[in-house]
Amino acid sequence: MNLIRGAEHMGLHTCLDTNGFLGERLTDADLKVIDLVLLDIKSWDPATHLRVTVKPVLDFSRRLAEQNRPTWQRFVLVPGLTDVANNIEGVARFAASLGNIERVDVLPFHQLGKFKWEALGMRYELADTKSPSNESLEFARTIFRRYGLNCPA
Repeated sequence: MNLIRGAEHMGLHTCLDTNGFLGERLTDADLKVIDLVLLDIKSWDPATHLRVTVKPVLDFSRRLAEQNRPTWQRFVLVPGLTDVANNIEGVARFAASLGNIERVDVLPFHQLGKFKWEALGMRYELADTKSPSNESLEFARTIFRRYGLNCPA
């Protein structure tokens, strides 16, 4: 946080890019000096959620909302995993309930991080997963928009 506090003193805009998993490590004072949070919420479906993320992410989201911290939510659309309408609707409903989400970006899944798994000698379960179609991305954006969220193309 020294870097962020230094940026604040220099008048620089600060942005935290996180999935929220370690959000509990940040104090309320830390959050006050962060201008914007880019927050990934992977899934609303409990079974999928446990596979791709954990409860601390949702807790951190609520904490950011309680402090009215400007937040942009990112949702990665993974074919066969997060692209189910009920899942997207659950994430959209949750995001809309927070009141501090300035925009939602629906991001297409890609294979750019595959090398990290290989370098760690770990099995990459999404190795055969393709990127979603443009139609699937727009379908997800439409759901977020239906909940009154700003979701640009």
